[in-house]
Order: sequence, then C-alpha cells, then structure tokens
Amino acid sequence: MTNNNADQHTIDAVILWVDGEDENHKAKMLPYLEDKTKISSEKFRTRFDQVNEIKFTINSILKYAPYIRNIYIITDNQTPEFLQNSSDDTYKNVSIVDHKVVFKGYEEYLPTFNCRPIETCLFRIPDLAEHFIYFNDDFFLINDTKPNDFFKNGLPILRGKWLKFDKDIFYKKFKKPRVGHKSIQQNAARLAGFDKYYNFKHTPHPLRKSTFENYFNDNEDVLLENIKHRFRKTSQFTPQGLANHLEIKNKTCYFDSDLKLMYFRSYKKPLIWYKFKLNVKSKGKLFLGLQSLDRSPSHILEYILNWLEKRTS
Repeated sequence: MTNNNADQHTIDAVILWVDGEDENHKAKMLPYLEDKTKISSEKFRTRFDQVNEIKFTINSILKYAPYIRNIYIITDNQTPEFLQNSSDDTYKNVSIVDHKVVFKGYEEYLPTFNCRPIETCLFRIPDLAEHFIYFNDDFFLINDTKPNDFFKNGLPILRGKWLKFDKDIFYKKFKKPRVGHKSIQQNAARLAGFDKYYNFKHTPHPLRKSTFENYFNDNEDVLLENIKHRFRKTSQFTPQGLANHLEIKNKTCYFDSDLKLMYFRSYKKPLIWYKFKLNVKSKGKLFLGLQSLDRSPSHILEYILNWLEKRTS
C-alpha cells in the first residue's frame, strides 16, 4: 500500500442526475420502450422522477465537505433549476457534464436511460481527479466530514460487509431470484474473480480513476457489454462494485464496518418517526440516503425537504 496522505490529494465529487418529468426527456425515451405504458408507471418513473433533492446533495457537499475541488453533475442535456437561477458564486465549482462527453467514441449507445452505463463511464470526465466520490442524487452529507472519511493513505475506504452469493444460500435456492442492488454487486464480484461479495450500502462511494482506466483499457469488451443497454438488464454489473472488488483483490483499500448512515427506503411510517430519526438518531451519522423520495406522502415530503434545507444551508 502507498503512504500518501489523503489530506494532500485533490478530491472531486460526481453526481448523476435526470429530470424525468422533462417532456423532452420523456419524448426521447418513448421510442425505445417496448411497453409504452411504462412511461406513466409509478414504479418505473421513480428511477427518473425527482423533487429537486439534488440541490441539497450539492449544498451538503459544499457545507460538510469544503475540501472537494469540483462537483460534476452528469446529465443528458439538462440543468437543475436551482443552478439556472443562481446568480452568485455559490456554485462556481459545480459543472454540468453531458452524456456525450463521457460517452465520447461510444455515442452509438446514446441516449441511455440506465444509470449503469453512465456509472461505467464516470472515469471519462475530462480533468477528473484521481480520487473522487460518487454520489447518487439521493445521497446527502449531514455532518462535517474529512478527506480521511473517504480515503486513507490515498486508498478508498469501503463500507459494507461480506456476504455469500444468493446461489450459495440454501433457502434462497427455492425463491425466485431478485434482481436489484445486491444481484448487480454479485455480478461485479464474479467479474473480479470472487466467490463471495463485499456488499456496499447507499453511502457515497470513494473511487479512484486509475482503477477504472487500468481495468477497462485491458477489458474494453466488458465496458462495451455494460454500456450498450439503454434500460437495466440483469446481466449488468455495478461499476462501483467492480472497482471495490478490484481494490480488494489488489489490497489497495481499507474497510470500515461503521456505515455512519441513516437510510430511508419507504415513507409509510407516521411523521413523528421521521422527526425522531432525523433530529435525534442523526447524531454521529455522516450520510443520509433517501430512496424514492418522490413517492413520499406530501406531508412527510414537505417535512423532509424543509429539514434538508435547514441542515444544508
């Protein structure tokens, strides 16, 4: 392992974002949908719809990770409204990177409506720092962080735990396979030569550009197979998971079992439960994940967005 001090490394942040309610985006997607009714399905739409939470993702980085050099937002010819309306220097280090930039040379696979091809091409952002942190637009920092919360001695800190593949768990052999976050991590682990997988959760992901460059320079066929699907496919892998397993294989990472995470994936509990979690249980946590916030009841959504506004301002 190297002996570089993480505090001396330049660190960037990268976020994927789409405004799925944009009529131009819907029109672009429609010709590629076999089932045209999906365009109005809530279950399908939640991958694309948003409630402007990216504003709080950005603000949380600016407030709680001021050492971040540049924040790159990867989009398909879109710009978040709050950036359009900004007239001061608050967001001077925030840049929009179009899909065409990271897919340069692979434009035949655009447009894409699948996060996995875009994540596969993250490392192709021009002038991206060697050390970068990948955020989904539903990830938020909620307390002060330091560079060594993400990188130690120049190497990424992985948060998660080892799990068996589903095929090796007795009771799961009799269940219909579930396709989701865990299954694409298992695909990534197999690709890296593992017979179990390091399961990571919905926290920001510290990554190294060279890990992607070195692997995909030698395995362009793997890159092409992962970026050619316009919608999610079960055979795909999560690029973050591949990077993590390559770092583990090369002994170029550190582990931290403390996720420092608060994570909501549904919004069916009483409002008082969310108030308690956000105002009491958030102490000592660094990260907040809010999956499918667009599906939250209006009174809970209003409270959470107001809480984020205050927390990140």
